[in-house]
Amino acid sequence: MSREEPPSTDIITLTRHVLNDQFSLGPAATGDLTLLLTAIQTTSKFIATNVRKARLINLIGMAGETNVQGEEQKKLDVLSNDIMINSLRASGKTAVLVSEELEEAVIIEDKYKGSYCVVFDPLDGSSNIDAGVNIGTIFGIYRIKPGSTGTISDVLRPGSEMVAAGYTMYGSSANLVLTTGHGVNGYTLDASLGEFILTHPDIKVPSRGKIYSFNEGNAMYFHPPVVNYLNSIKFPPAGKSPYSARYIGSMVADVHRTLLYGGIFGYPDDKKSKSGKLRLLYEAFPMAFLTEQAGGLATTGTKRVLDIVPTSIHERTSIFLGSKDDVQDVMKFYQEVQGKA
Repeated sequence: MSREEPPSTDIITLTRHVLNDQFSLGPAATGDLTLLLTAIQTTSKFIATNVRKARLINLIGMAGETNVQGEEQKKLDVLSNDIMINSLRASGKTAVLVSEELEEAVIIEDKYKGSYCVVFDPLDGSSNIDAGVNIGTIFGIYRIKPGSTGTISDVLRPGSEMVAAGYTMYGSSANLVLTTGHGVNGYTLDASLGEFILTHPDIKVPSRGKIYSFNEGNAMYFHPPVVNYLNSIKFPPAGKSPYSARYIGSMVADVHRTLLYGGIFGYPDDKKSKSGKLRLLYEAFPMAFLTEQAGGLATTGTKRVLDIVPTSIHERTSIFLGSKDDVQDVMKFYQEVQGKA
């Protein structure tokens, strides 16, 4: 008769885990990034609480304004944005903030100014909240350039120069997935403790998956490489199984599944959205950074997403990310079309 092992009492919280990483850097570590990440997890807890009770306190519905993307802002969007701006400013560790909800970047006043820039989508997928779909917060972090006091140029840089990126997904549980450039770890909020606990250490994307996440409602606008790729996985040669379609419509949820189980998430440019749909700075860059840190790839089809140099804070891009072999398959279809041009 087997005996059950007692539960581990060595609880690894997000703060403890990040502090351990900081200690490994030795005297060069200032602790500023740790404090900034602490502020971000605090905002995640606050937003998670409001997402759970949104219907009860009438936070679902339109706020009567539109954001810079021309999208109607939901009350919860506005609240989440305010929560993040206030918390990040109060941390004393930020110099520049860029939010999907604000047309201009926020330059932090000298009293609270620090040495990091945070770019974020405070509540991605919020239009799905009425249907109970997982939604989330996406963020990326840059360190200001040497000699800078914090300007827009500090965020108009390739995603490869980020020092950290992550997202918090709000659903049946709140999951925070984070990289500081040394792999990817996932944490789950324990509501009874009020702490994010390490539950998914060292996340690795499988080299190939069997799921694809594309918005095929736009299929009539797709360019030939995308059409050809999708046909190849939906109608494979005899003996091979077709891929399964799993598209939720919340980037956080779709990418979260891709990181854990492999496959490919795609939001390509097309004949209607010629520059792509996703925002480069605070959607594509953080997700691409996480994917590469987990052993996957992120491409526009023709070039590495993290090598793009943004020219504006709300610039859009095409993106395919996920399992290395799956993303390379997409790239081959783009190469074939280019070779025939």
